[in-house]
Amino acid sequence: MPGGRLTQQERRQIALGLADDLAYAEIARRLDRPTSTITREVTRNGGPAAYRADTAQRAAERRARRRGKTAPRGPQAPPQAHGRDAEAVREYEETFTAVLMQSGLPKMTARVLVCLYTTDAGSLTASELVQRLQVSPASVSKAITFLEGQGLVRRERDGRRRERYVVDNDVWYQSMIANARAEARLVETARQGVNVLGPGTPAAARLENIARFVDFVSESVIRAAEQAREVLHTKAETPPGGTAEPDPDHG
Repeated sequence: MPGGRLTQQERRQIALGLADDLAYAEIARRLDRPTSTITREVTRNGGPAAYRADTAQRAAERRARRRGKTAPRGPQAPPQAHGRDAEAVREYEETFTAVLMQSGLPKMTARVLVCLYTTDAGSLTASELVQRLQVSPASVSKAITFLEGQGLVRRERDGRRRERYVVDNDVWYQSMIANARAEARLVETARQGVNVLGPGTPAAARLENIARFVDFVSESVIRAAEQAREVLHTKAETPPGGTAEPDPDHG
């Protein structure tokens, strides 16, 4: 399977595949590339309807120039924890960001969330996020505000009284429970409409069906989340011949 960055010719083939309504997996197969590469490429360049090969190529060239200017050089480059491959980590972060964007998150919000997810400590300060992502403090603040509203991030103070943004094992559980509770309001409102529009009328029947469906799914999600929380969590293993690395701000 070929490695390296996508070429302009490959981007043109992606555009042709999208015009033919091919699935990402089929486009990837024809290019002998991972499906995640095609997903990331299309998502960060406007989505399937707006993707243009030449525009995507210019954007890729701009990113490469920016990385060349900002990436640490030579012996000053910070080592990756646990012997990780820095380029592989970067590629993975881009893929993860693209997937979260497909689920509906704005790009900067997705980048902040991925940065937190892929940090061993599970928490970063605003200044650390700004430094890692090379963005403005205002961009980080806006993303964090959105993520807090979705129940995906929480704030805490560390030993130096700095505010840290935290994700932990319960983050998806808390988010799903919050979403399920929000759906309860939709159920209640739909059933209010049944009374307003008149039981037995077509419009009221439609609203009642919405209420029943959402109520059933929400209850199922809550039960599944509770069960998964109990049985599916894993813990980090201690490295062979050593101890887990402590977080300098938490240990």
